[in-house]
Amino acid sequence: MKILVINCGSSSLKYQLFDMDKESVLAKGLVERIGIDGSRIKHTKTGMDAVLQETSIPDHKVGIKLVIEALLDKGHGVLSSLDELSAVGHRVVHAGEKFASSVRLDAKVMAALKDCIPLAPLHNPANIMGIEAVSEVLPSVPQVGVFDTAFHQSMPEHAFIYGIPYGYYEKYKVRRYGFHGTSHYYVSHRAAEMLGRPIEKLKIVTCHLGNGSSITAVDGGRSVDTSMGFTPLAGVLMGTRCGDIDPALIPFIAQAEKLDVKDVDILLNKKSGILGVSGLSSDLRDIEDAAARGEARSKLALAVLSYGIRKYIGAYAAAMGGIDVLVFTAGVGENSALIRSMVCEGLEFMGISIDREKNNVRGKEADIGAEGSKVRVLVVPTNEELVIARDTKRLVSEA
Repeated sequence: MKILVINCGSSSLKYQLFDMDKESVLAKGLVERIGIDGSRIKHTKTGMDAVLQETSIPDHKVGIKLVIEALLDKGHGVLSSLDELSAVGHRVVHAGEKFASSVRLDAKVMAALKDCIPLAPLHNPANIMGIEAVSEVLPSVPQVGVFDTAFHQSMPEHAFIYGIPYGYYEKYKVRRYGFHGTSHYYVSHRAAEMLGRPIEKLKIVTCHLGNGSSITAVDGGRSVDTSMGFTPLAGVLMGTRCGDIDPALIPFIAQAEKLDVKDVDILLNKKSGILGVSGLSSDLRDIEDAAARGEARSKLALAVLSYGIRKYIGAYAAAMGGIDVLVFTAGVGENSALIRSMVCEGLEFMGISIDREKNNVRGKEADIGAEGSKVRVLVVPTNEELVIARDTKRLVSEA
């Protein structure tokens, strides 16, 4: 069974084609600058060099057509005909409270996703455009939606309700939703497999650390709390997002700087975080280099980030009544030995201790816990696309 996985942004489209008999990637690519000058598609057949084509891509429908052409190309393609394509799986950011698991896409589901646009105005419209484009180009191919928010629908009410008038939840569904759910699901289950233990018996804290970061408490395989909230702005310090702040800062800064709502939103989402604290960059690699040179604000940014993550680990251990496994994943979590070391420093009282030599690893699965560490500390590269492909295969096979 061959399954195409698509992740649509407002001006981009990432894709991977899986052979699900072997769970192997046959090809992958990126369509970028959709509707913008300089648009192009970069396609890579596994084992071959990337092929770059610069061409006009006015909308997502044209982008999907180019993906299909690339997959069928006699030179760098991997399909002899579209009959080989069994289904398309889509990453969809927000499903609100409507879906707690992946679903086959139909008119009813699409209407529900459109209802969720106010909850994710930047992401859901792009996801919907991608689905509709595939429907036009491949009308007979079944499609599945896999939601970033779905894994966190198992959170208890006391974990997702905010301390504001309850009527705002009833009227507008204002609550903690959480994001990166597909990643947290994958790495927590993979951690259990690596340890040869049933996930139902494990209390796991997963740290998805990248330009956007979130921490999740996974108790018995279920998300019971997560650091991102109604939007992806909450939680730990991120590349350009502020993370948790005193809400009263918003009217204070707005009044002091004479900013409107849009200005404040841009400030908190695009100009804050590691960039705002360091004044240098949102890329942690730049910050680590600058800190090594002794730049004080870069050192401060690393300290704020690692301290915030460490606090969430402690909080989630308390929420679950213990912790068996700590997992690091995503771009920073998988590749930064420094951040992993700084996060774990001082957690020995909880049974968390890492081995310096084992921690010297980048981008591959590893158990970095020290000898005798009560809590296992793992590096697990995330694979959200594989989760989407697996769910798509399951739902299509059940039909």
